[in-house]
Amino acid sequence: MSGSEVRSATDVADVDAVTTTTQALRRAAALWPERTAVIDDQWGEPVTLTWAQLHAEARTFAAGLINQGVDAGDRVAVWAPNSFHWPIAALGVHYAGATLVPLNTRYTAPEALEILERTHAKGLVVVGAFLGVEKFDDLVAAAGGSLDVDSLDLAAVIRIRLDADDVHRDGTLDWNDFQSAASALDAAAAERRADAVAPTDISDILFTSGTTGRSKGVLAQHQQTINGSRAWGRNGRINPDDQYLMLNPYFHTFGYKAGILVCTLFGATMLPLAVYSTEAAMTLAQSRKATVFPGAPTIFQTILDDPKRSEFDLSSVRLVVTGASIVPVVLVERIQQDLGVDTVITAYGLSETSGFVSTCTPDDDDETVANTCGRAFEGMEISLSDQGEVLARGKMVMQGYLDDPDATAAAIDADGWLHTGDIGTIDEHGNLRITDRLKDMYISGGFNVYPAEIEQALSRLDGVTEAAVIGVPDERLGEIGKAYLTVREGVSVTEDEVIAFAKERLAGFKVPRSVVFVDQFPRNAAGKILKRDLA
Repeated sequence: MSGSEVRSATDVADVDAVTTTTQALRRAAALWPERTAVIDDQWGEPVTLTWAQLHAEARTFAAGLINQGVDAGDRVAVWAPNSFHWPIAALGVHYAGATLVPLNTRYTAPEALEILERTHAKGLVVVGAFLGVEKFDDLVAAAGGSLDVDSLDLAAVIRIRLDADDVHRDGTLDWNDFQSAASALDAAAAERRADAVAPTDISDILFTSGTTGRSKGVLAQHQQTINGSRAWGRNGRINPDDQYLMLNPYFHTFGYKAGILVCTLFGATMLPLAVYSTEAAMTLAQSRKATVFPGAPTIFQTILDDPKRSEFDLSSVRLVVTGASIVPVVLVERIQQDLGVDTVITAYGLSETSGFVSTCTPDDDDETVANTCGRAFEGMEISLSDQGEVLARGKMVMQGYLDDPDATAAAIDADGWLHTGDIGTIDEHGNLRITDRLKDMYISGGFNVYPAEIEQALSRLDGVTEAAVIGVPDERLGEIGKAYLTVREGVSVTEDEVIAFAKERLAGFKVPRSVVFVDQFPRNAAGKILKRDLA
């Protein structure tokens, strides 16, 4: 039996037998070869791939990577918006035995460059001209004019041209040319790599902003990633008849592990959306009869309040999954009543658990869905420390942080409990409720924001002597950043200058929306700024 075939009838039939993403892809191609895996309507003529075709494209991509010198265990980064290219690249990276490094599309070039350097990435998949930005050019500029520098280990840069008028960039491999050339290669090497992928191999490194001002790379094994995706899909009763609307970014666990991989395990069709707008989301949901629609609460609030909503038929949507912030009961009720959605689920997770800790179920009532994060996912358990900190343990907990054993030891105790940094309560039914945060992190538009990283950036502005950033309530995004600064005597710094400085160095969701200048900060006896007094 060749490596491209699933090993036994049990492997095909039983999703519980899957322990790696390569097994998941092979199983999908064997179970649903002619069913649709991806439909991408965004770039002119729709691109439709069956599961057999997606498998073939990912295997081809893997062969191309191997031909370019990517070895098993090497890291390959993807810096691109949601499109059909992303699942091909992600699954292709895994098929080659390599590790996926998703890059936030909102990163500035210096932020992306730092992660490429820290991971010693061997390959990079990068979008071409998109929304007026050319990420490759920006990356080259950030690297000092050339990516051929000692700090980088790139063997291949594969550039996705979404616009027909986009021109090729020297130093890159065009996506179409790369796939065409790779299709002529012997697939045997890719199959051998896929055969060798083990459950304990690292599947991905997702970066989460560091509470000490430096982002941390979360190392997840294939088995940890698959366990989470399987539990999420099973809880949502995802099946091959589902059309899965994907506006959650693929670089995030919500789009990648609760999206691409869930569809691969359960056979649902992926409907990627690169740029969110209420009209674009409703148009895609209507035209493709979307049945599953995950997103941050902000997404559904904007859809419900859109004056054109009544012009769209969203009756096909059977399941909405939301979270990432407090969900008002009235929002759950409006999603069900005004949008006609039968099932609304909320969940809680973090990158360190592949995005999965606890969840409500389709059978929970509105109060439970809106006011709690539900019970532990299958394969996980939750507890509270003496201080009320939420602890999580189980099959989805990360292997550790990239090159940071001290941070890993601080996060995961000797008994295997991950210290989440969140404060919560657990009711008599086992439902978790998040009430506060040990860390200063806040959530803006569904993205975790860590003030220490912003404070370090703002402290580099000439004249600023100290910075403190907090999250403040915002009706649309949940929370937004507010910066408090002290400045050197005799120096004039304006709010506009601070925000412009931040925009040059930080992703948009990290940029403070307002700035307050203070003479001095409130402090405790140890000299630490009392942020609660600022709030």
